[in-house]
Amino acid sequence: MSISNAAVRGIVDEFSRRTGPKTGLVVGASWGHPVLTAALETLMGSDHLTVVVNPEDVNSTKEGIASEWPWTSTGEEDGAEAGGILSGNVEVVGSLADATAADFVMLAAPVTSEAEEFLKDLELLRDKVAPGGIITLAATLTAPAREEIAELVSEYGVGTDLVVRSWPPLKIHRLRMGTAKPVTAEQVAPGWRPSSVPLTSTMHIDSNGVIAAGLCLSAAALVKKVRPRSKAWMLPAAAALPVAAFFRDPVRDADYWPCDDDPTAVLAASDGKVLGIEHVVDERFGAATGAAGEEWLRISVFLSVLDVHVNRSPVAGQVVDVFREKGGYAPAMKPDAEHNVACYTVLETARGRVAVAQRTGLVARRIVNRTKVGATLAKGERYGLIRFGSRTDIYLPTDAAEALVAPGEIVRGGETVLARWNS
Repeated sequence: MSISNAAVRGIVDEFSRRTGPKTGLVVGASWGHPVLTAALETLMGSDHLTVVVNPEDVNSTKEGIASEWPWTSTGEEDGAEAGGILSGNVEVVGSLADATAADFVMLAAPVTSEAEEFLKDLELLRDKVAPGGIITLAATLTAPAREEIAELVSEYGVGTDLVVRSWPPLKIHRLRMGTAKPVTAEQVAPGWRPSSVPLTSTMHIDSNGVIAAGLCLSAAALVKKVRPRSKAWMLPAAAALPVAAFFRDPVRDADYWPCDDDPTAVLAASDGKVLGIEHVVDERFGAATGAAGEEWLRISVFLSVLDVHVNRSPVAGQVVDVFREKGGYAPAMKPDAEHNVACYTVLETARGRVAVAQRTGLVARRIVNRTKVGATLAKGERYGLIRFGSRTDIYLPTDAAEALVAPGEIVRGGETVLARWNS
């Protein structure tokens, strides 16, 4: 089965977005395989990559890597004379049993085996994952072991992406084995999101917008077919563009990693106008700084229907909780909106816990949250959106951060510095 560039990017993304030193393990990709090439392209001097291939492919894979990647990890010898990259960064073995455990394990080929064989292979793979590490695998929507994969995702999954730019379409699953340590903005780049569809180099559109615009155009075509002499089809056709524009997803500073040189900066989670800055007590997120007390600095931002509604993580951290709460649909700029339907994402960071609330408004009825417990979010990384008018609230440990904005100010998600961590 051939694999598309989009699927390759999804398989290698967790490995490529981390700074070193890190270790990776690629299974089933001999020389020339696009997954192996993508993994090699991300290697830094302090990284180590193990490649598991069929025994008959070991020598050719070693020779290919040595000829195309002629350097050593120490830089003390000429790469070609010392065996190229193999001397320090890459090891090629002919059996999974000979591989050492790694932080990131990548299955190069989509899973096609039957359930029993897949589970047997998975047991071997789990022994090769370092504590808190991630296994990334791809599977078709009709894979024989899809039920077993779904059970694993429910227990260990930290992210699933549907890649339609592949034939057949693939689901990329990321499974975390154990608990990972909190990360900082310097350690992780924003993840690749197939839901962010590029239109130009500076403007993307969320996949929800593609679907919504497609529905409008389909409705127009249907009306035109049913009533060919009527001009009623023009109404849904004309709505396609503004509907798609609502889901626009512009490229921001945070997408160019590193997004800033200030690790103390806390970025806006969305576009909009600052509604309020206050200190609140909230016991739902756990201890703010690991000590007793649940007092938080809350910064609220109102999003009008004209604002970009893609939401971004204000800090880098590990997702430790995602939960939704029922409520009403009061206008998002009113105080009663605090009790609206909301989705909360809680992040563990090196400076304490941070929570982000996505709240509905008067018109909004749908919150999209694409992250899961155990996932890693980089500072400014896209993780969801709210449809139509809404509000986002950021909760920071009250004694650990200071707000830098004031009510009424206009902010941009992934760019505006809302607050700063104390020294």
